[in-house]
Amino acid sequence: VLEAKMTETLDDIAKEGEFMAIAQMRFRMSCPDDVVPPAEKAKDKAEFLRIVKEHNNVHVYDAVCQELSWKPDESVRQPMLEANQAKLKELEDKILDAEENLGENEVREAMVVKAQFLSRIGDKDKALEAFSTAESHPKTTTGQKMDILFSVIRIGLFWRDIDLVKKNVEKAKVMIEEGGDWERRNRLKVYEAMLNLAVRDFKKGALLLLDSVATFTATELFDYDAFIFYAVTTSVLSLDRKTLKTRVIEAPEVLQVIHKNPALQQFLNSIYDCQYKEFFQALVDITDALKRDRFLAPHARYFIRECRVVAYHQFLEPYKSVRLPSMAASFGVGVEFMDRELGDFVSSGRLSCKIDKVSGIVESNRPDCQNSLYQQTIKQGDLLLNRIQKISRVITI
Repeated sequence: VLEAKMTETLDDIAKEGEFMAIAQMRFRMSCPDDVVPPAEKAKDKAEFLRIVKEHNNVHVYDAVCQELSWKPDESVRQPMLEANQAKLKELEDKILDAEENLGENEVREAMVVKAQFLSRIGDKDKALEAFSTAESHPKTTTGQKMDILFSVIRIGLFWRDIDLVKKNVEKAKVMIEEGGDWERRNRLKVYEAMLNLAVRDFKKGALLLLDSVATFTATELFDYDAFIFYAVTTSVLSLDRKTLKTRVIEAPEVLQVIHKNPALQQFLNSIYDCQYKEFFQALVDITDALKRDRFLAPHARYFIRECRVVAYHQFLEPYKSVRLPSMAASFGVGVEFMDRELGDFVSSGRLSCKIDKVSGIVESNRPDCQNSLYQQTIKQGDLLLNRIQKISRVITI
């Protein structure tokens, strides 16, 4: 019995992983041809249709047909609709049988199976309703409620319903403190990290991903290689060099898989080794990968800009001044481009330096942190004294 249950669990994870994978295919097929070539879109379409037919994901098929202006094929739709109706009737009969002849636990399990089925065929509204019913069942334990929340979060991630994801992540965080186990705590970190990536909180997302590097089990979302890609890219953007070395570059789990992605490896190592020309070259390849990824594509332009800021800041930090042609050569770009690029970042307050166009020199203008803290202390002290004086007058009266 235990072996059968373990096999069933592994099958569920595999099916869920395949279902989440079609969301990525769906996104790639919607990308412009200069991001995803037509030949790759054709492969994605063939694989998408194979999975949809295999699992009868009729609602996903309908959504993609509408988004990509495909003409729905009734010879594909009708068998899926008939199969889903038959399966749904079978599941509802099992719930009725459990209510009449079995115990409360069997009723709850039958409810969850129905909800999972509705989720996998892409019927979002009915799936959410079914999961809510299963969660409110009196025999549902905290761990089982957590699993239901994970399923609901996956629905939100699949359909990119950020409000649904945010609501249920917060709910799960409260629940996990009431008695969640180690495995579910680690899975929640990955789910929360993907929410942070979706809302462009890369630093928090990177730290959560790094906390899960050695304990990653959320294969229903994506495989380990994709997980490492998210962890490395967000870490380069968010972490200081010391933390980047100890938690990413020297992490055995990262070292085991990063060689599979040479561009990602170059992207990580070149910024730490101050090889800025190589970093910019790798950034081009990483940008192409970002534009194909449904979680990071909306932030691709922001990501590229912030990576350049990180590199420029790191380059200028040890220098009081540096020649503009020398800096341009270090990054493998033209002097005019470097002058224009630095000017934009300086004017927007992203870099603390000034450019002497006549002499062709960039002078660092690092803020005096000690003086800034001193001025801030005086300002806050004045506010505190004013409040104390107001309170003393009230007390005197």
